[in-house]
Amino acid sequence: MQVLINGEKRELPDGLTLSAVVRRLSLPERRMAVEVNKQVIRKQDWESFKIDTNDNIEIVHFVGGG
Repeated sequence: MQVLINGEKRELPDGLTLSAVVRRLSLPERRMAVEVNKQVIRKQDWESFKIDTNDNIEIVHFVGGG
């Protein structure tokens, strides 16, 4: 299936959960927010949230600094 991740088209296998997408991208799950189709998905829901064809996924990492 094809999805958009941070504005970039990506081809992914069908039936992935949001958690599986994050792992597949080798992203650290800490200090991260994820939005799918303009809806923020709570981290506790990532494991059960299914990704569909043409979903628009935005991933934001929080960075500390001073």
